[in-house]
Amino acid sequence: MLEHQRRFLDLALHCQALRFGDFTLKSGRQSPYFFNAGRFDHGAAMAALGDCYAEALIAAKLDFDMLFGPAYKGIPLATAVAIALAHKGRDVPLAFNRKEAKGHGEGGSLIGAPLRGRVLIVDDVITAGTAVRESITLIRDSGAEVCGVLVALDRQERGESGLSATEEITRTHGLPVVSIAKLADLLTYTADDPALAAQQARLLAYRAQYGVT
Repeated sequence: MLEHQRRFLDLALHCQALRFGDFTLKSGRQSPYFFNAGRFDHGAAMAALGDCYAEALIAAKLDFDMLFGPAYKGIPLATAVAIALAHKGRDVPLAFNRKEAKGHGEGGSLIGAPLRGRVLIVDDVITAGTAVRESITLIRDSGAEVCGVLVALDRQERGESGLSATEEITRTHGLPVVSIAKLADLLTYTADDPALAAQQARLLAYRAQYGVT
C-alpha cells in the first residue's frame, strides 16, 4: 500500500467517512462497510483529502489539462484537488456544473473555467455512474475531451453486467478511472491494524459474494 493510500484511510476513519458495521446500500446489498465523503466536513480534512487525491493522480501519470467537479459532491472535491495541485506547483483550471441551468446573471449550467483540452472528472465514488455519464456528455458537448475519472474509493463491486462501476465506465466510454484506494487496499489496511483485524472476515466474505473477479 502506498503512503497516500494509508493516509487517506486513516483520515477517512478519523472523520467517520469510513465506517464498519451493517449498512444497507442503495442497491439493497448488506455491506460491512460504508463510505461517505460528506463527512470530510472541516477545512483541515478537506485539505488532507485533496492532497491524497493529488498524490493518486500524480502516481497514475495521467495527462490532463483541467478538472471538472460534478454537482454536488464533486464541486468541493475538485476544488480541494486543484488547491492541492497548486501547492505542488501545478496550477490547473477548474470548472463545475449546476444541477439546473441559471437563467440570469452569467446564465448557463457551468461555473468556472471554460471546458477546454483534456478534462479530468473528480468525484467521491462511482455507484450507478449517472453523474459521470452526465458529466461526460456535458464536457463533450462543450467541445472538450474527457481524459479520465478520479475518485476516492473504488469498491471493486460488480453490478448487473458482472463488471464493477469503474470497469463499466472504462468499457463503455474508454476512460481510465483512478482511485486513491480500492477495496483490496482496505483489506490490506485492516489486516495491518490489530484494532480492525476483526473486520477482515466480513470484508472477505462480502468481496467473495459481490466483488469483481
